[in-house]
Amino acid sequence: MIGQTLSHYRIVEKLGQGGMGVVYRAVDTRLDRPVAIKLLRQEAVGSTEGKQRFIREAKAASALNHQHIVTIYDIGRQVHEGDKRDFIVMEYVEGKSLRQFIDEKRLGVDDAVELAAQAADALSVAHQAGIVHRDIKPGNVMVTDTAQVKVLDFGLAKLLQPDDMGGTETTITSEAPTEAGAVLGTAAYMSPEQAEGKPTDARSDVFSFGAMLYEMLTARRAFEGDSFI
Repeated sequence: MIGQTLSHYRIVEKLGQGGMGVVYRAVDTRLDRPVAIKLLRQEAVGSTEGKQRFIREAKAASALNHQHIVTIYDIGRQVHEGDKRDFIVMEYVEGKSLRQFIDEKRLGVDDAVELAAQAADALSVAHQAGIVHRDIKPGNVMVTDTAQVKVLDFGLAKLLQPDDMGGTETTITSEAPTEAGAVLGTAAYMSPEQAEGKPTDARSDVFSFGAMLYEMLTARRAFEGDSFI
């Protein structure tokens, strides 16, 4: 992909990858600005659920306008010689992930609390908008060179809406809802209900946030197991 062009975005370098997408740094040749592009992994192209989760990431994040949530610029698909490439174009964040800070043991208590407060603010805004992230972890939180937090990757987000009574929340069924019992997210930070494939809401993010904060303060995971069991 390096040196190739998607629409008017020129791919410069690979930044990383996750379970659903590969992220590249690119240049918007129209506006002459750096951007990050997330491409749907090739092995997921044939998956309807994978495509819709990919699109749901863009819609969920683009509905949120907040200083601590990454900005979505564009979404698209390019077909080249029969190869379909779905992609999301987003704000390019200069800095390091919380994962890197934790691994380098660079977080004091005051710094950890300040960064966690910014991440919590971003989640609060998302929850008020009816969006649950469902994959809060140090690798999905970036810290800019000016110590500003940016929450990334709403690829596992689902939409909720308040019930008419009691202020509780119920799931809005999407066109391709996650299969019942499916487990999405990262094991070390999952809430119990999420690990069991049960319905989730904002409280699931709070659990994951707590596990992340523990790791920020202690430099070790709250839950050391590598499986859901």
